[in-house]
Amino acid sequence: MADRLRPLWDFSDLSTTEQHLRDQLDLEPTAEGRAEVLTQLARIEGLRDDFERGEALIVEAEASASSGVARSRIALERGRLLRSGGRPEAALPLFETAFAAALDAGQYFIAVDAAHMAALAAPDHDGFMEWTQRGVELADNHTEAHYWLGPLLNNLGWQLVDTGDLVAALDAFERALDVRLAEPQNRLEIEIARYAVGKTLRALGRASEAIPTLETAVAWAVDSGAPDGWFHEELAEEYAAVGRGIEAGEQARLALPLLTDADPFFRGDAERMARLRALADGTSTAG
Repeated sequence: MADRLRPLWDFSDLSTTEQHLRDQLDLEPTAEGRAEVLTQLARIEGLRDDFERGEALIVEAEASASSGVARSRIALERGRLLRSGGRPEAALPLFETAFAAALDAGQYFIAVDAAHMAALAAPDHDGFMEWTQRGVELADNHTEAHYWLGPLLNNLGWQLVDTGDLVAALDAFERALDVRLAEPQNRLEIEIARYAVGKTLRALGRASEAIPTLETAVAWAVDSGAPDGWFHEELAEEYAAVGRGIEAGEQARLALPLLTDADPFFRGDAERMARLRALADGTSTAG
């Protein structure tokens, strides 16, 4: 079965999500159900970096939890708190416990979530790959967990980029895009998937193929009223790679204020910032 509490979440609005969960807490007819909701409130505290408050809510949930689904949620959310708090080695056994408990309870959505988190907490590439593959197989085989294919394949793609296996990375990103396209209501995720495909195509020396993909992503972001600096930057690089210097400069000039004003990661990458400024100034057009 699917995760019954997932529809209460809006990750862009934690305050509203918290209110929805607190309303649900009052509606739960059993102590087990309340324990489940408490774990989700703990997750909100983790997203706010209040790990002490999150753990207190987990302890409260433990006091009345005995079912497999409640136990799986407790292990999963305690693991998330530990990982977010900088202790992935302590989080991993909890994700493994959550995975097993969710499988036993027939909760495939939660099981794949746990596999996805175990991959992120794994200490090495092999561990990441093993847990990601487990998650992909479950999500492929259980409709209620199909949502997780997009995030899992996206994570797999970036892991393969980091290891230099660009051909396999492109395959993962293209599969992720196919999954996202089947959910047209989630347009932002579709365009992020396009970005990953385009960036990898350029890295493979196929910038001309990447350009239409990024042009689509850029156009959607602009039309939606939320232009994305990373999309503009990537399109600038693709134009530069095929010798379209004027268009590369235009995209770079659009990207710079979006990234320097809003993204600390970009501001901390002096080489990348200098590269984009050179494109904007027309002093560099090479890919």
